[in-house]
Amino acid sequence: MTPAEVLLRELGITSPAEIDLEAIAHHVGARVRYCPLNGCEAHILGRGGKAIITVKSGSSARRKRFSIAHELGHWRFHRGKTLVCRVDEYRPREAQSAEKVADGYAADLLMPRYLFEPLARQVGTFTFKTIGELAETFKTSVTATAIRLVELGHLQGFVVCHTPRGRKWFARARSIDRAWLPRDDLDPKSSAFGVQFGGRPDDTAPRKVSAATWLNRFDANRFDVREQTIRTARDETLSLVLVDEKAMLAAK
Repeated sequence: MTPAEVLLRELGITSPAEIDLEAIAHHVGARVRYCPLNGCEAHILGRGGKAIITVKSGSSARRKRFSIAHELGHWRFHRGKTLVCRVDEYRPREAQSAEKVADGYAADLLMPRYLFEPLARQVGTFTFKTIGELAETFKTSVTATAIRLVELGHLQGFVVCHTPRGRKWFARARSIDRAWLPRDDLDPKSSAFGVQFGGRPDDTAPRKVSAATWLNRFDANRFDVREQTIRTARDETLSLVLVDEKAMLAAK
């Protein structure tokens, strides 16, 4: 059990609705305040056993929740250290940096496995609609919830974020060999291309396409995947690339 989950257990948290971040912050000696901020979503200032977490007042409710959880991660692991913290939406980070550690703590605090996994196992088919319903339960973003599903092994496939300049980041299920790598660009045959560049509406459901549409590997055209794309910001799209074929999962 992770430190965040231990804390939630100690506080007797038994449902997602009980995850009150301001109360949790108070329990560990931090006070949360909301102010206009420029250049960052949140920051923390601490001394001894007390801290003040300042959160951007103009952010959405779910962004504020992530920001508080992220700063509580710094309070748990990085007390006494000087950090330039620029809270971003939860996303995969390659380096084992202080920001990655804080992101991981935030994910464990907002979507603890002992509450998240039983509900995830009840989801019949993963689409952005069902992921959105799970996100609503935990008051998290669709992006963070999708990444959590991939990282915990409930969603077999990839979550990929693109901007007009190309791939921004991706998360891959551990069951999929690392040789499977999403393309940097968007294939014009993918639905994501139309959503990103052609003004198409969000996909309502996943559709089957050749794996070569999404994955940069010599034998990708032997397999099929299912894709679904939604717009998450003015210039960003988020795609599910779902892997159903056992032969593809076994390919090395």
